[in-house]
Amino acid sequence: MSTASPKLSVVIPVYNEEATLPALFARLYPALDQLGIAYEILFTNDGSRDKSAALLADQFRARPDVTRVILFNGNFGQHRAILAGFAHARGECIVTLDADLQNPPEDIGVLLAEFDKGHDYVGSIRRQRNDSLWRHLASRAMNRLREKITRIHMTDQGCMMRAYSRRIIDTINQCNEMHTFIPALAYSFAQNPTEVVVGHEERHAGESKYSLYSLIRLNFDLMTGFSIVPLQFFSMLGMLLSLGSGILVVYMLLRRLLLGPEVEGVFTLFAITFFLIGIALFGIGLLGEYIGRIYHEVRHRPRYLIAGILQAEDDKQ
Repeated sequence: MSTASPKLSVVIPVYNEEATLPALFARLYPALDQLGIAYEILFTNDGSRDKSAALLADQFRARPDVTRVILFNGNFGQHRAILAGFAHARGECIVTLDADLQNPPEDIGVLLAEFDKGHDYVGSIRRQRNDSLWRHLASRAMNRLREKITRIHMTDQGCMMRAYSRRIIDTINQCNEMHTFIPALAYSFAQNPTEVVVGHEERHAGESKYSLYSLIRLNFDLMTGFSIVPLQFFSMLGMLLSLGSGILVVYMLLRRLLLGPEVEGVFTLFAITFFLIGIALFGIGLLGEYIGRIYHEVRHRPRYLIAGILQAEDDKQ
């Protein structure tokens, strides 16, 4: 099946997935073949330290007509691996998919059905999440916080399986942000978004690459990259605390003049002081997040470095 102008491009970031890749290959290619459309699959090897690169090279040799492999020369992170896939994708519809098989490749057809109805962004909602309790609760809390702050409505922001139109991908490729959250960025460019329910399975093999710290960092990028509401909130909070502190100082001064010095209230003042200092430090940390983003952007360093690309001779320019 020719991929000169494929209708579908599937972008898959890969990092230390040697235990999962054989099962992924066994399910992904038959599922896409059954769709009866021209497609391509772009794997981005994000500096894997296991045999993932070798397995991807073997798969390229087995199916060079529809397989392309982008090889990073280091580990740059999942989102940059996806951005590299976007930069080389040629399809009319681009679908992102994790390599861990938690989202069934067979459900790609569900996204395409909505795409064919005229939607330019098709998000996904996991039918039954098979994650740990803490990840489920943390994800739900972050979803609600993100929606309140950014006005971006995604029922399930943690699901990788999504479909994007060519126009949205071209717009994303014009952005040069070092840190961003791709689904939210795409949603902000969408004109007719929708969501569908897809399956969710337990990880086929290996371990999740997302720790609690990674999830927190991801949501900091989401909030600070798409809204200044956190800064505005702390500005208003600072005004209220300053007003409250001024009232407290006037009260303590009047009390001292009318009733004399108060020794017993020293520890109460300490508690209030520590509380205000804690809020101030948190606000400074939040400000540092925004300054850090500016710092990364103004350096204009490349988001990733490509060591090589495996693709058919007819695809090379």
